[in-house]
Amino acid sequence: MSSIQEQESKYIINTYGRSPGETPFFVKGEGSYLWDEKGRKYLDMVSGLAVNVLGHCPSQLVEAIKEQSARLIHCSNLYYTQPQVDLARLLVENSFPGKAFFCNSGAEANEAAIKLARKYSRLYSEGKGHEIITAKNSFHGRTMATITATGQPKYHEGFDPMLPGFKYATFNDLETFSSLVGEKTCAIMVEPLQGEGGIHPGTQEFIEGLRELCDKNNLLLIFDEVQCGMGRTGKLFAWEAYGIKPDIMTLAKGLGGGVPIGAMVAREDITRGFNPGDHASTFGGNPLACAAALAVMETLLENGFLEKVQEKSNYFKEKLEELRDKHSLGKEVRGKGFMLALEVEGDGKEILKYCYGEGLIINCIGGKILRFLPPLNISREEMDSSLEILDRVLSMFA
Repeated sequence: MSSIQEQESKYIINTYGRSPGETPFFVKGEGSYLWDEKGRKYLDMVSGLAVNVLGHCPSQLVEAIKEQSARLIHCSNLYYTQPQVDLARLLVENSFPGKAFFCNSGAEANEAAIKLARKYSRLYSEGKGHEIITAKNSFHGRTMATITATGQPKYHEGFDPMLPGFKYATFNDLETFSSLVGEKTCAIMVEPLQGEGGIHPGTQEFIEGLRELCDKNNLLLIFDEVQCGMGRTGKLFAWEAYGIKPDIMTLAKGLGGGVPIGAMVAREDITRGFNPGDHASTFGGNPLACAAALAVMETLLENGFLEKVQEKSNYFKEKLEELRDKHSLGKEVRGKGFMLALEVEGDGKEILKYCYGEGLIINCIGGKILRFLPPLNISREEMDSSLEILDRVLSMFA
């Protein structure tokens, strides 16, 4: 066991399941690459789980952090700061008329959305609603409210009793959602593209149907875009591809490009549900995090950037489909943009281990689903390199 592994084992609570001897120890990142303590170079096709949307240490992000850290890192939300207002304006102007709340993570953003939906319903929807319908196989975070919202029983084990007021329907099955709507329902909350649940995109019919169902029953539609937002699908927000606007959306991961920040954006009339003191975050929207997010947003909004994401991700998906057809263990390729999965027969974690050995960082979920979340500005050459390594590794399991 190396020194870092010994120290980690001694001082850090084991919540991440790192494997001694298999899990790399990274000390540097640049662009699409990471380096371990021995100087070995790895091509990163996970980008911090959809966080490093511009790659590692991009110059515009580094400069924004340097400049802001020399001016003002943090002050209380009791006072005004320019980066927070500028970021909120960019988010609202590029989504739908509303207002933003800032926090530090996706779970916190979803927690805020859950609280706002309940409070708004109590105040402005005859005070009847508090139940929220989410999807089976979803993932919304690990706080008590958000693991309850998460439709995967494995995340609930040992933490009961769960927070009351959640029901679970089948993703992409509008009828099951409709059947659960009742007098106490206040909102429906889904990921337009399920991430931790296995990379399952919502169908056009399903997303449209959810909007109609919510409008018919005076419910709020909440889109969790923590993983699928911020350009990941080739659109700034995943819901744009469907032409369906939510009432509330949540963001995190790619928003700060590696600096922790989360956001909830809600339709303006819905924000009446919160009054001063109803919700807050000490660090939420601090100047440093907002300056970082502004640098990311401004880059994503540059002319042609998202179009290139669509073009490159289409190419990568086609090549993954070729690998699926070439190798007998390949089952299915699915996803949108640079949020893709290759489902395989056999042990996906073994494939993952061999990819590490070949200098390729990918992710495995559910034991059989290889997940790809590369930086959005990855080059064609880097994509080809990752595909060559994956092809070589898959050949070992023929």
